[in-house]
Amino acid sequence: GQLDYLTGDYLAELTMLILGLDRMKDPSLGYAKTFLRQMEGSLALALERKTRIVVNAGGLNPEGLASALRALADKLQLPAKIAHVCGDDLVERADELGLGSPLTANAYLGAWGIVRCLESGADVVVTGRVTDASLVVACAAHHFGWKRTDWDRLAGATAAGHVLECGQQATGGNFSFFTELADARSPGFPLAEVAEDGSSVITKHEGTGGAVTVETVTAQLLYEISSARYAGPDVTTRFDSIRLAQVGKDRVGLSGVTGEPP
Repeated sequence: GQLDYLTGDYLAELTMLILGLDRMKDPSLGYAKTFLRQMEGSLALALERKTRIVVNAGGLNPEGLASALRALADKLQLPAKIAHVCGDDLVERADELGLGSPLTANAYLGAWGIVRCLESGADVVVTGRVTDASLVVACAAHHFGWKRTDWDRLAGATAAGHVLECGQQATGGNFSFFTELADARSPGFPLAEVAEDGSSVITKHEGTGGAVTVETVTAQLLYEISSARYAGPDVTTRFDSIRLAQVGKDRVGLSGVTGEPP
């Protein structure tokens, strides 16, 4: 189906440990090797359809992944522009920050490094540790030319990004009553149609399993939420302002979101 931007969140806390062990064995590693394999089969199609890809699969070595992607693009004879965002690795500052001797230590970056990469014309952007939702925020901010102080717009995109970050969790995988859904064992991936004002419609491509309802979206919105103020490096999103409405089959409107400085 049609897609302007494809985002992917590869980094759980446990993943950072696994990548740290990989890097100890081979300093050229430390990124999600699965993404490289996925691009081998998907990069040509993405370029053909002008779908730009933004992922945090760089893990502990975004520069290394970007180099590996350029080598892959050369091998496949594809004219892909690859960019990466770094600056999240804090291991060298561990003493200064009082962190002891950690295997890995990473700050959560936000959207604006990704925005600069997209502005430069990158087809694929890989990052290290950025917040899960910032992958989506960056795409919207670049697409619409938002400013860093457009708190409500950024908050709306953050809410949409939070819904998308765990993939099929939003289409039934995180829904307690999943047995009520058609094709519950193979739900489709969610997508967000983001508007210029930061509102969005959460949906999925036709012909895919699962469902997009107010209930499935609510289940994912509440994931990892501890208070009404969702702190992030781009914006503090007021989750008590979110309004959801069923606006069609497998289409849920997400609106009314307000934001405060990060």
